[in-house]
Amino acid sequence: MRLIGSLTSPYVRKVRIVLAEKKLDYELVLDDPWAANTQAPAFNPLGKVPCLILDENETLFDSRVIVEYLDTLSPVGRLIPPPGRERIAVKRWEAIADGIMDAATSMIQESRRPQEQQSASWADRQKGKIYAALDHMNSLLGEQPYCTGVNLCLADIAVGAALGYLDFRNPSLDWRARHANLARLTEKLDARPSFVSTRPPDA
Repeated sequence: MRLIGSLTSPYVRKVRIVLAEKKLDYELVLDDPWAANTQAPAFNPLGKVPCLILDENETLFDSRVIVEYLDTLSPVGRLIPPPGRERIAVKRWEAIADGIMDAATSMIQESRRPQEQQSASWADRQKGKIYAALDHMNSLLGEQPYCTGVNLCLADIAVGAALGYLDFRNPSLDWRARHANLARLTEKLDARPSFVSTRPPDA
């Protein structure tokens, strides 16, 4: 398998963490979807990363689709429960974590526009989404060791990738100050080899 993506994308990092946790072999092909010579549109009509190219040259895109597929490839460390309430709970965590990534990446893109074209109200709206999501996740996590109980699952990987991206791109948000439960979870996740090996290069 080949994974098309960048070292700084939180969506790509989520997939790479799953690959590491599942002990699956793959080739990482670096690509900047914002560059003029990006390969992404050849594999994803939306021009986004990550893209996973399978041995049969079939292509999967969108991190949620890719990680669901990867979890079926090996019984090692199953990360997504079978269909039912537990599975829905995991996917709900993933959805809100991805929402944080969406808002954070939107803030970054807005900050890269010419100063006179930037919208402070747009940035504030994204920041509000992030804080609301953090408050919700912190409350939902409570004193549990992991997002859905006592075992690591996709929910934790998605949340860890999202919070890692805030640390990387939006450190001024200082999310730990108000979210002790998430800070405790992040400290535990950051010690895992799958998280250590996928940290962005400047983090």
